[in-house]
Amino acid sequence: MNFVSRIKSMAVPHQIHTYIELRQQIHDDLRIQHPEWVEPNGESPMCDSYEARLTEQLDTFTRRGSNARKRDFPSQ
Repeated sequence: MNFVSRIKSMAVPHQIHTYIELRQQIHDDLRIQHPEWVEPNGESPMCDSYEARLTEQLDTFTRRGSNARKRDFPSQ
């Protein structure tokens, strides 16, 4: 993939409908935006680290959101 095709792929917006799609988009975008982080074998410990940290933060936020909704709307 050359530089121009990478830029074009970054410029093509699309809607993300699921958490899985969001994670895949982040996975792809990190590798497009930071090709220097990708090793010759295709692995990227730096990208993996960023993805893991983001997943942890999103999971924490999701759990807090669930708890807040339960407090705001107690079962009858």
